[in-house]
Amino acid sequence: MNVTSPHTLDYQYDSEYPQITEPCSKLEVRNFTKAFLPVAYSLICIVGLIGNIFVVMTFALYERTKSMTDVYLFNMAIADILFVLTLPLWAVNYARDEWIFGDFICKMTRGIYAINFSCGMLLLAFISVDRYIAIVQATKSFKLRARTLAYSKLICLVVWVSSILISSSSFLYSESYSFSINGTKEVCDQRFEKIAESTMLKSLLLCLQVGFGFFIPFIFMIFCYTFIVKSLQQAQNSKRNKAISVIVLIVGVFLFCQVPYNTVLLVVAINMGKMDKSCDNEKIIAYVKYTTEAIAFLHCCVNPVLYAFIGVKFRSYFVKIMKDLWCMRYKKYNKRSSRTSSDIYRSRHTSEIPTDNGSSFTI
Repeated sequence: MNVTSPHTLDYQYDSEYPQITEPCSKLEVRNFTKAFLPVAYSLICIVGLIGNIFVVMTFALYERTKSMTDVYLFNMAIADILFVLTLPLWAVNYARDEWIFGDFICKMTRGIYAINFSCGMLLLAFISVDRYIAIVQATKSFKLRARTLAYSKLICLVVWVSSILISSSSFLYSESYSFSINGTKEVCDQRFEKIAESTMLKSLLLCLQVGFGFFIPFIFMIFCYTFIVKSLQQAQNSKRNKAISVIVLIVGVFLFCQVPYNTVLLVVAINMGKMDKSCDNEKIIAYVKYTTEAIAFLHCCVNPVLYAFIGVKFRSYFVKIMKDLWCMRYKKYNKRSSRTSSDIYRSRHTSEIPTDNGSSFTI
């Protein structure tokens, strides 16, 4: 996700140096975004919203003691829900090729977008650390995790506050304003008073985004999961191969979603401010940026599957909750007493849940 310019319109780059170069017309790019992005954003919004609502709902009904990974997943699901709720606004923006929702919604939408980017990736890093402690440091994990579980909410609070601070520029500098190129249009973007200031700050914020949003989580994940795989290889466990496959899948999906987009952002940050950029190159970068951006957004759809539903305990508990809710609805439909339904739900709730002390969300 993009902290600095998540949904910058193509003509924003055309106006970096209006007094030096002629604007680069990107009509073909805008026609592409009109057709591709509204559909992609709508699908991501629907799938991501459903998956993450299920995670939050299951977590809310999960009354047993929760692990740190559970707490991280709950917060990550909330961040993803906030993010996908902004996608319909951007879908309309690209379909109309104009921002129509005003200045306040512009600031909030871009700010929420930026917060989700930092918060989600930092939580992924903490999840990998928690998995490392639970598996690699198995002899010490009970004491370590019991100690850190007490601070899990504090850790999440720090993550949220840090994400808000990192994303503060999106709230401060984002605004809805009129932009004239082939007609006057209203755009939602970061706006700086001076061109030199714009180039410097945008480059800095892009670098911060790539650092916090990709490299830091990537380093943590590679370090933790490498040692986890080594530890599992030494274990004589029938589920060892499946666990290793899941880890490889997690890392593979992370790389597939994030490497292309963050590579493009790094290229944009390096080339920002250069005056020898050709129009054809700008168009190519724009095409690649929007395509890889949509792929990166898929993370909010695959996170619930990779980190929650793939876990046997979470999956079984989710199925039980669905059955109980359906039974309660069926009983109510047949005009049975709500007390009877509640008793049935409570008895199932206490008798059918897994009895071990592990996390319902863990792999």
